[in-house]
Amino acid sequence: MASAASADVAGSAAPGAAGALIRRAARDARVRTLSFAYLFIAVGFINPSTYASLYPTVQDRMSFSASFSTNKAVVIFYGKAYNLLTAGGYAAWRTGGTLALFAAVFGIFAAVRATRAEEDAGRAELVLARVVGRRTVFGSSLAAIAGSIALLWLAETIGLLLAGLGAGGSAYLALATVSVAAVFVGIGSIVSQLAPTRRGAVQLGLAVFVVTFLLRIVADTSSGFAWLSWATPLGWAEEMRPFTGAQPAVLLLPVAATVILVAVAARIYGGRDIGAGLLPGRDSAVANPRLLGSPTAHALREERGSLLIWMLSLAAVGLVVGLVSKAVNSTVISPSLERELAKFGALQVATPRGYISFAFILVVPAIAAFMCSQVAAARKEEEEERLETLFAMPVSRAGWLLGRLSLAVAGGVVIALSAGIAAWVGAQAAGVNLSLVAMLEASANCLPVAVLFLGIAALAYALWPRPSAGIAYGLLAIAFLWYLFGSLVSVPKWVVNATPFAHVAAVPVEPFRWQAASLMVAGGLVAAGLATIRFVRRDLLGS
Repeated sequence: MASAASADVAGSAAPGAAGALIRRAARDARVRTLSFAYLFIAVGFINPSTYASLYPTVQDRMSFSASFSTNKAVVIFYGKAYNLLTAGGYAAWRTGGTLALFAAVFGIFAAVRATRAEEDAGRAELVLARVVGRRTVFGSSLAAIAGSIALLWLAETIGLLLAGLGAGGSAYLALATVSVAAVFVGIGSIVSQLAPTRRGAVQLGLAVFVVTFLLRIVADTSSGFAWLSWATPLGWAEEMRPFTGAQPAVLLLPVAATVILVAVAARIYGGRDIGAGLLPGRDSAVANPRLLGSPTAHALREERGSLLIWMLSLAAVGLVVGLVSKAVNSTVISPSLERELAKFGALQVATPRGYISFAFILVVPAIAAFMCSQVAAARKEEEEERLETLFAMPVSRAGWLLGRLSLAVAGGVVIALSAGIAAWVGAQAAGVNLSLVAMLEASANCLPVAVLFLGIAALAYALWPRPSAGIAYGLLAIAFLWYLFGSLVSVPKWVVNATPFAHVAAVPVEPFRWQAASLMVAGGLVAAGLATIRFVRRDLLGS
């Protein structure tokens, strides 16, 4: 193991080493970067380009602005709106609010992949064994990420320009969006020094993201806590106010935060052992024999931290949704506006029950992502060559994989129930007449699509293990984004309904769609069965 004593060896590195490391890091991240770039172009183009057709007159825009600029239920998802009377103001709210969340997630994954993941795979030790200093390695990783962020900025700018917005405003809005990514690169760099594993770093980073998101929600929905907007990078992006009275001085906050976070991460990185984190790993913990009786029980032992984070995060979101649902009623959302919202997948949001139903449709992809993450965890076991030892014992391949998939489903059920119960508690506290049974049904409504994507992820893992995680997450993202924006494109209705999300009922305001749910569950089970058959027959792959 490379020790801290070698941190400053060869600080100047071999000629061209930094450039080679930057190119390799950029090449390794190209799929993720290009995927996000396509997303930034699409969202940047679709939202403002459809604004004129949805709200052609000043009266339509004034009605829309009056309904949404102060409506807490909608502010949760897109943030504070400063001016919805222009396409630019609408883009700053809708496009900026959406892409800021994706930018945060991008920053976390990019930083963890470039730092902690390299150590987990053993590549960092090999690089540092040559005449390359730690500062060069760390700086090269950040330089590659900076290039990726620049590409996202360019992609969003191009999308906004194609939608007909001005060049200066478009570039500034894109800058506000990617400033969030830069801050979360710093956060990702910090958690990569704290956690001893890649998955632990990702979980810590996502936990920080959830906290900052909740801070932004509280700041935007509670006038007494508006100052909290200055305590979160998501709030800083709002306060930069693209197209609505720009405040470029606010940009100093994300710049300063990024510099400080990266500097702290670099200092920690230079003073610790490669492969270790500041937080203790499992190998140094006190021996605990619980949950070691079977491979599935051991998997639960390994994944319980992840399950807890997912459960608490979605429970917090459900609680906030229930608390603010009281703000939604027919006096603030007109019937014509509700019909327009249906084009964005918002269905019926003119009542507290309708709003909660819409919010829970947005919980569906989160639970599906959790289930896909469990397949990625199974792939990690194979990559670390633990399965060779396991299968040398009286453990069947089929039993192991089906146990992992069963654990994923059980975890999804627990997370869905926690979100539903928390939403019911919030609704009761707000005085909304909503039964617990209705929210339990809404929780169950989140599971069929998640089971379908779990089966798809398992099949991808059995057929193409190395890119399986990217395939699963990519298909999930495409399906959900098509559900949100497909209706804005001039294509036949059957093409719009090709995504499984189009067949999810808005429970509890709509009845549970048993037929569609049964077909999705059946599809997931068939895919899982095919995955099991293929997995039993294929060779195990190392890293």
